[in-house]
Amino acid sequence: MPVVSPKREFVDGLRQHQADTGSVPVQIALLSARIDELTEHLKVRTGDKHSRYGLLRMVGRRRRLLKYLQRKDPDRYREVITKLEIRARR
Repeated sequence: MPVVSPKREFVDGLRQHQADTGSVPVQIALLSARIDELTEHLKVRTGDKHSRYGLLRMVGRRRRLLKYLQRKDPDRYREVITKLEIRARR
């Protein structure tokens, strides 16, 4: 059985068709995977300011994509945040 990368796990449940690599939900999933990786990196290397800046840019980009998706397709937005476990339940 082949090893599935974390990014692949994020993307597989959100793609609209087999070749989907650029839709908004897929972009959000890829950013989420990179954010998780960088967060772990920064827990160990607390002085890495350049990576922290990159992390903040990625979080901002993901936030803008989520806001766009919420405006355009609220049902898909709820599906994405549920699958990726991004927002805490209120």
